[in-house]
Parts: sequence; C-alpha cells; structure tokens
Amino acid sequence: MEKLVYLLFQNADFPGPHLREGLLHEAVPALRAAGAHWISVNVHDEDVVRTTTTEVERWEELPSQRWISDPPARAMVSFWMQCAEERAACERALEPHAIRLNGYLVSESIPLVNTAQRASIGERTPGFNQVSSLVKRRDVSDDEFRDIWLHDQKLIAIECQSSFGYKRNSIVRPMTAGARNYLGIVEENFPIEALTDPRVFYDASSETQLRERVDRMTRNVERFLQMDEVELTPMSEYLLG
Repeated sequence: MEKLVYLLFQNADFPGPHLREGLLHEAVPALRAAGAHWISVNVHDEDVVRTTTTEVERWEELPSQRWISDPPARAMVSFWMQCAEERAACERALEPHAIRLNGYLVSESIPLVNTAQRASIGERTPGFNQVSSLVKRRDVSDDEFRDIWLHDQKLIAIECQSSFGYKRNSIVRPMTAGARNYLGIVEENFPIEALTDPRVFYDASSETQLRERVDRMTRNVERFLQMDEVELTPMSEYLLG
C-alpha cells in the first residue's frame, strides 16, 4: 500500500462549508470508487476561523495559520492505494474542488497517536488539525533537515505544545506537475482553544513558561526550516476510514 497526500489550493474567500461539503459528499465517494482506502479530509472551514479578538495582539505567538501561497492551501486530502500509479481517477475527483492541486507520495509516521479525542468514522475530530508544509533552510542539507525534524523537533513539539495527535508525512516525491518541493507535511491535533490562546497552544501554566516554550520552539524551527516559506493552515479533520 502507498499513501498519497494532496494539498488543495482555493481562494481565501471561498466558503469553507462549500469546500467541506463538496469534498465529503462528492470527492470522497469518487475516491472510493477509484480504489482509495483510509481516506482523510482536512479543510479550512468555519469551525477553525478565529472568532475572538481578545488576543489579537498576541497572534504572532500562535503558529496556527500562515498563508504563503496565493491562493492558499485550504484543504488536504490523503488516502492509501494499492498502487500510486493508478491515481489518475482520484486526481480527477479532487480537481473540481481546487484551483491548484499538489500531490505527493509520502511515508507516514505517527509519533503521537490521538487516543484522547477520538471521533466516530465520518465525524469531525474535536479541536483542529494544524497542517504545516515544510521548506528547509537553503544552507541545510536534506540529511540535516531530516535529523533535526525527526528527532529534536519531535521531542520539542510534544513537550512544548498541547497537541494530542502528531503525524508526519515525509515526502518521497511529488506526484503532480508543478507541485512545490516540500520535504514534509505535518499534521498536529490541538484543542480548539489553542486557535486563540497562546497559553493553551503551548500548554503553558504561566507567562514565564509560555515565553520559555515559544523561545525554545522558535530557536529549533529556525535551525532547519525556511520559516518565511512554511505554510500553516488550521483545518477541521474528518477520518473516513
């Protein structure tokens, strides 16, 4: 079995509910018919839009959204196939829902399995799923990137954040023409309150601890990521089985 991940780029003002319903009720049945298994749909919709302004001045401490692309990555669909070369019908099922489609063959690892906030098949996972598309620093080798990402960053992410699920998709190769040369796509499940409260995001019990955790995270990601090119999007997660 091989895992495929597709980032769907759509206009920032495209209604999230329309994107979600189109993927769940049109794309997913077509994916199943084309041979896809263990499908997951992540979408930037009304459930992950920040609705409070009380912490606006502190949002720079919250890495839960950073749109670099125009249009931005508004959704991510992943699934497994017996043979990735037979994906053409799957891509046709996704194309009507995106302005641009970037597909990747990936190797999946799950350093932190979500056992605390499970949802029934087809239901929305509680909280939100932060989807991060990783670009390495230009002065860092691929081997250095993977060493820091797979070891140091894993420990810091688990120790310094309130995430209850952590999945890494290490990119083997792009599968669509023109797909950006990301090295990895990360999925991290957070409580919904982490969208607007830095102390919740960083699981900090005090302002001092928040500052320490923000600094620790910042220092490490700057070791291996080209942060001005890393795209982050909070999404609603649906696991379809």
